[in-house]
Amino acid sequence: MQREGEAQAQAVRYARAMVRGGPILLILGAAQDGGVPHAGCRARCCEAAWADPARRRDPACAAIIDPATGRRWMIDCTPRFPEQLRRLEETSPRGDGAPLDGIFLTHAHVGHYAGLIHLGREAMGTRGVPVHAMPRMASFLRTQGPWGQLVSLGNVDLRPLEDGRAVPLSEGLSVTPFAVPHRGEYSETVGFRVAGSRCSALYLPDIDTWDRWDTPLGEALRGVDVAFLDGTFFDAGELPGRALAEVPHPLMRDTLLRLAPLPPVERAKVRFLHL
Repeated sequence: MQREGEAQAQAVRYARAMVRGGPILLILGAAQDGGVPHAGCRARCCEAAWADPARRRDPACAAIIDPATGRRWMIDCTPRFPEQLRRLEETSPRGDGAPLDGIFLTHAHVGHYAGLIHLGREAMGTRGVPVHAMPRMASFLRTQGPWGQLVSLGNVDLRPLEDGRAVPLSEGLSVTPFAVPHRGEYSETVGFRVAGSRCSALYLPDIDTWDRWDTPLGEALRGVDVAFLDGTFFDAGELPGRALAEVPHPLMRDTLLRLAPLPPVERAKVRFLHL
């Protein structure tokens, strides 16, 4: 198996080559919110990651790069934002000091928005970074500390998202949010369809179950060229001592069974993340 550091270096080389073409979606992390190694975990995989930094994995995050304009956006802002932004800079440097042209948030679970704190006065002190969020997500950021300070000081500029309404980024490039069922303590949850001039991708790191989503999985796959899907748990034995009902996600075993009847061309589109 390829070591994580080697895999990341290869991804950077691949992305640099792709930047010379059309827009790309660069995966900056594929782990669950806590990353690998996970806090307090004594499992073999996490012990190995503590001992060997090359085995560490960042929480799920993606970057959209438009080489025609030099603009860059992130999907979600994880606790590993500094490392992921650095990786994006190495892949697609801008040189004008602007960190990002925007951030699109899926929901208000810690691994998907907590990195916003790095935009504040204690760290980067950014000015007006567009943060695209659904209504409840935006209200949460606006009214709850310390996130509200990012808004009041102008570090971020909240931009409203609407289910099913595309956000144009540049000519031939857009991002469309779509609502999915997932724990909604503080916000809605959305996935994103990223459509470029050559191809399109589905980005869906969190969902409760496929049955509760009003879009059949096969139908969702037919509309894109590649799909990054929730792979949080492989089976029900992965979280000993805790109730899976508290953190609902479709089991990968069940997802694979659901994918099995689909044509090979549709199954081949699937990549699992949020592992």
